[in-house]
Amino acid sequence: MVLNFAHRGSLTEAPENTLPAFQKAIKHGAKAIELDVQLTKDQQLIVCHDHKLTRFNKQSTKRIKDMTLAEIREIDVSGSFQEYEGTTLATLSEVLEICPNDLLINIEIKNIPVIYEGIEEILIQCLSDHNRFHDVIISSFDHMALKNVQDIVPSMPIGMLFYYRILQPWKYAKQSGLVVTSIHPNQVYTDRELVEQCKSFGYKVFPYTVNDEEHYEKLVEYGVDGVFSNNPGVFGEGLE
Repeated sequence: MVLNFAHRGSLTEAPENTLPAFQKAIKHGAKAIELDVQLTKDQQLIVCHDHKLTRFNKQSTKRIKDMTLAEIREIDVSGSFQEYEGTTLATLSEVLEICPNDLLINIEIKNIPVIYEGIEEILIQCLSDHNRFHDVIISSFDHMALKNVQDIVPSMPIGMLFYYRILQPWKYAKQSGLVVTSIHPNQVYTDRELVEQCKSFGYKVFPYTVNDEEHYEKLVEYGVDGVFSNNPGVFGEGLE
């Protein structure tokens, strides 16, 4: 079965990585979602991709790591979505509370270029508090963060993110010493050889971010296990 992730929720319909965006994705019938986590100044897990909120609110110039959760709650991130005026960022705990138990959640630790010391322990504790070790993949471009996760919970599924083209990423993953579940390559260089080699090493392949349906069909033909997408036509089913 091809499993497609709603990238940051349904971000074309609601502010990305917010509760409304995830609710939209769930309503579309998404079987999986992707989200990003960072730490606030007071060590709270906040769901956000950017290290600053300036893209959504030009008045906000501080980095997330330099703001408390209370300060972040005061920032409207609705951006161009006027119907969602007043929407603020959610904590990971709040997102987990609205996710069905059978929804696969890819949690990306946003650890580059800011390094959040101890984020792995805080993340694992949050998952434990919500009894949510099932149907979760933890991914990151920071492969040391993935090692830290597996040092804490050896059985935790992890996904290795790759931005640049590297030689034989399937061998890199194997030689890392980590028990890698999936490889998450940039879709621009995901070809048949990459997919077939990764799968021959036992890794699932989930390219990002695949929005064009024609390109999606080609990747499925290559044998990918799914994709990360902003397009409800790709990640959803039974659209109204």
